[in-house]
Amino acid sequence: MPASARQRCHAVLAGLVTLATAAVVSLAAPTPAGAADIWTETGSDRADPLTESQGLTSVEVPAGSPNHYTGIGTIPLGLSSRGWNHVGDPDASYNGYSIEPYQRDSGNSKMFRVRAPGGAWSEYVHTLGAGEALNNSWVAVSPDGQWMLSGEWGTMTRLLVLPTPGVNPSTSPSANLPQVATVRLDHAVRDVQGCDFSGPTTLLCSSDDPEGSLFGITKPLLLIDLSAAPNGTADVTGHVTALRQLPLRSSCSGAFEAEGIDYDRRTGTLRVIVISPGFCVLTDSKTYKFSRG
Repeated sequence: MPASARQRCHAVLAGLVTLATAAVVSLAAPTPAGAADIWTETGSDRADPLTESQGLTSVEVPAGSPNHYTGIGTIPLGLSSRGWNHVGDPDASYNGYSIEPYQRDSGNSKMFRVRAPGGAWSEYVHTLGAGEALNNSWVAVSPDGQWMLSGEWGTMTRLLVLPTPGVNPSTSPSANLPQVATVRLDHAVRDVQGCDFSGPTTLLCSSDDPEGSLFGITKPLLLIDLSAAPNGTADVTGHVTALRQLPLRSSCSGAFEAEGIDYDRRTGTLRVIVISPGFCVLTDSKTYKFSRG
């Protein structure tokens, strides 16, 4: 999410009492013909606007861990005082390392905050490459744990590949976390807010695209089929398919915001956060649940 979008979000939260509610809006769209995957909505949970509004990830280690959420209210004071004022959609390796992506309003770097299975936190900084956008909306850890994908805000035809901080032995909090490869997309994507691996070479992504010109629908759920599993040494290509529009239902009218995504391989459950417009950001923002088929 860019700084301007964050400011709008903060303004909404600060001025909620002045906003009026409107009629119920239902904008769900059918699955586009020829989609490679079908995901059916199976339920939803309320998403707290302060602590569950940016992203989530299922955590497998330790066993029985709850889903890990991020939001404005989860940013530690020590980080925000150093300018890291936005946290995006996190992900977790299968061996229990949770990774949160952070950004600030200026500078030439991004930060990834890592929690080890034992609970200790560490920080890894990535210096921007030539032409790389400053925002840091999401991370997706490869099933083997060694590589991490990251995306950029706006209309993009690539995803960035970095070694997974704290998991890949080449990484250190005292050294720059480098980009080591690129995923070259065969179709542009816009305003991707989260991606998660659903298999070694498949990604499911939530797009906050407000225009709908790329795939014929706004706020699409995307599938990206990779030509090979990321290995940190070679670029791979990604075939992009729009599967469906994410649910856009609220007691308020206005602009929804698609946020983070998580695929839990243990249950086959897909979860996507959608933030409601206006006053309803408090009352009916949701984490929607989906199952395949």
